[in-house]
Amino acid sequence: MTPETKARIDRLVSENKVMVFMKGSKLMPQCGFSNNVVQILNTLGVPYETIDILADPEIRQGIKEYSNWPTIPQIYIDGEFVGGSDIAIELYQSGELQQMVEVALAS
Repeated sequence: MTPETKARIDRLVSENKVMVFMKGSKLMPQCGFSNNVVQILNTLGVPYETIDILADPEIRQGIKEYSNWPTIPQIYIDGEFVGGSDIAIELYQSGELQQMVEVALAS
């Protein structure tokens, strides 16, 4: 990953309380896993931003190196990597995801 790509990812993650790197956008997810994350975040009613990794090959590869996580989507809350679709579902079902987001938005 280039230093420019890392700096761009750093900026995206730090400037957005809830940031999702996904296939497609929150208005038009391009895979089922990305759609799961969008549906969960929409259900929680929290503000979040997305970036379409399909439209940006540098980010697509870079985010996997950045997080050391091989799959997409990837969720960051308050600058911290949370996980992908399966982890989001587990955290949502246990109520932990809502707590994490509320803490992040309050800070």
